[in-house]
Amino acid sequence: MITLKDIAKECNVSFSTVSKALQDSSEISEEKKKLIQKKAEEMGYHPNIAARTLRTNKTYDIGVIFEDKTGSGLQHQYFAKIISGLQEVALENGYDITFTGNVLYKNFDYYRHAVGRNFDAVAILSTDFNREDIQKLIKSSIPTVTLDYTSDYSHSCVMSDNKQGMKELTEYVISMGHKKIALICGEDTLVTEMRKTVFLETLKNHNIPIPENYILQGLYHDPITSSQATADLLSLPEPPTCIFFPDDFSALGGIRVLNSQHLVPGKDISIVGYDGILLTSTMIPPLTTYEQNGEKIGQEIARVLINQIQSKDYKTSQLLISGRLLKGSTVVKLN
Repeated sequence: MITLKDIAKECNVSFSTVSKALQDSSEISEEKKKLIQKKAEEMGYHPNIAARTLRTNKTYDIGVIFEDKTGSGLQHQYFAKIISGLQEVALENGYDITFTGNVLYKNFDYYRHAVGRNFDAVAILSTDFNREDIQKLIKSSIPTVTLDYTSDYSHSCVMSDNKQGMKELTEYVISMGHKKIALICGEDTLVTEMRKTVFLETLKNHNIPIPENYILQGLYHDPITSSQATADLLSLPEPPTCIFFPDDFSALGGIRVLNSQHLVPGKDISIVGYDGILLTSTMIPPLTTYEQNGEKIGQEIARVLINQIQSKDYKTSQLLISGRLLKGSTVVKLN
């Protein structure tokens, strides 16, 4: 096994110089770092994780909490992009990521698990944030970053700009002449509340009334509940001319119902999604939606966590990541 001493001998430098160079320390010149890093690669050097852990008291492991009620896992393209971005930055900085937890275990304690696994930090992407163990984890000394969740307690979070996204979508639909607009919500979360509030406020600003039966409860990333909600909306005496779905994947369930009633999205009725996943951009017609920048969100989560790990005097931060409106072709222009 190649050691730091072997590399130091080949480069005619000290052991500490090699160690600092491989950690990309600013104490070593860029020219010398490149020379040492290149020699380490040529010699086939691989860091001894166990030794590094003992030396630094760090595991170089970031826990990731991701509970998915629909069971889609990493097939959920929005979360897949977030995790990909998170892993990219983590690996660049010498950290691994480990998925933790299991929704099947009712008494699972995320805080105790994080302590037991000695995670350097934890990214909390999707779970019931009101759980006692999650709140304890957020308030603990373990560096944590939450996705799309804030509380009265000061902690770091990264959020997609859901307010701006829903406002842009709603304003666009209104600009296309729609006044009978329905909303199928996701489950009760902070994100759902944000989107619903902005949706209603935007309609109110345009003096557009919305009947109570135009707002229905669904689930994120669940075509089944969206199918039933779509059927309920279409059966109303005055059905909406446009339906908002919780996300793009849920919209597929609605499209299935529309097809069964020989209604063509973008022609006979209008629909919009949310997330901007690749699948719905390749549909015919492509779905009108709002693309969340999942990759950047994941990258920022990792950067905030690593900053907290490496800085003794870090300050909590709250980052808002913008996305973009994808107009697609599923919103009809009404006279």
